[in-house]
Amino acid sequence: MNTRKNEIWLAYQKEIAEDHYYFARSCIRQNFFPAAENLYINILRNELGKDIFDDSRQTTCTGIAYHSGLIPFETIMTVVARQFALMNEAGYENFVASCVTSFGIYIEVMDTWKHFPETEQKTRDALKNATGKAFEIPKNLVHASDIIYKFRKEIAAKAKFRLINQNTKEPLKVVDHIGCHYAKIFPQEGIGGAEYPYVLAGLIDEWGGSQIDYPERRHCCGFGFRQYLLKSNRSYSITNSKKKFDSMLPFKPDLIIANCPGCTFFLDRWQYVIAEMEGKTYGEDGYGIPVLTYEELAGLLLGYNPWDIGLQIHQVSVEPLLDKLGIDYDPDQKYKGRNGEDIGMPENPQVLRCC
Repeated sequence: MNTRKNEIWLAYQKEIAEDHYYFARSCIRQNFFPAAENLYINILRNELGKDIFDDSRQTTCTGIAYHSGLIPFETIMTVVARQFALMNEAGYENFVASCVTSFGIYIEVMDTWKHFPETEQKTRDALKNATGKAFEIPKNLVHASDIIYKFRKEIAAKAKFRLINQNTKEPLKVVDHIGCHYAKIFPQEGIGGAEYPYVLAGLIDEWGGSQIDYPERRHCCGFGFRQYLLKSNRSYSITNSKKKFDSMLPFKPDLIIANCPGCTFFLDRWQYVIAEMEGKTYGEDGYGIPVLTYEELAGLLLGYNPWDIGLQIHQVSVEPLLDKLGIDYDPDQKYKGRNGEDIGMPENPQVLRCC
């Protein structure tokens, strides 16, 4: 039985390049959590000593428009081909997608070209006619969270904090949420597959926390593009998130960690909405459950200032988590701009408590 389990686990491992990465930013990520991607680049360059190229010429992958039925697949294949051409021109062959929707798009395009070579040739012709460019398919294509997972031990060795409650000395209880477009479209491309993804759970284990396994652990956050973009459908989105919150509530998690910008955004923001609609909160003492990305959590443990990495942008207050971790912070600096100017405090919600 154990041999069989090991064989299954080995089937869901993936090759992750050691160095020299071409970084493809996320359009919604830059808007939702504007400091996160620069933090990611800083961690790779300054903490891990890796070469990662941030290309100002790249564009959105147009994944949201594609999944919303606004542009055809032929268009998005040409956009992806241009991204690969830019990578080639910069001298790289290892492609890193910041967004899980982009990651799913790139994998879908490459899989289509693999099975339908004539489609790849049509894309090459379209790119040549539109831009004059040619491209080579990446040697290695992964999601940004894969690289943090790959170097989780190196990050742990440099970390100033661990996922330990400094008051109780117990491991923090952490919920991992995996973006559907990372694990469910092409399960073989995600670490651990769709049912047992380990890309975030591995961070929890290595950094001292305790995984929370709850009934709706693999349930979608409900973003789904069309569910949110159409105002009449938003109840579907929030209902999915509420189902997850209600399921994890008895386990009293200290933190949610996610690898999708949309999932992170909605699991954070919908807690405020549910509190306003139903008067219900999910964290301790009327606070919500903090929701962080993988690199935000890595940055905290490495000792980065929480306000420098943009944690004040989150709807759910992170201060209760910082207190548990034993991280010092200056509350007076939370809403200061880059030059120390006061950018103003947001209005407090009616129900959800904020620091």
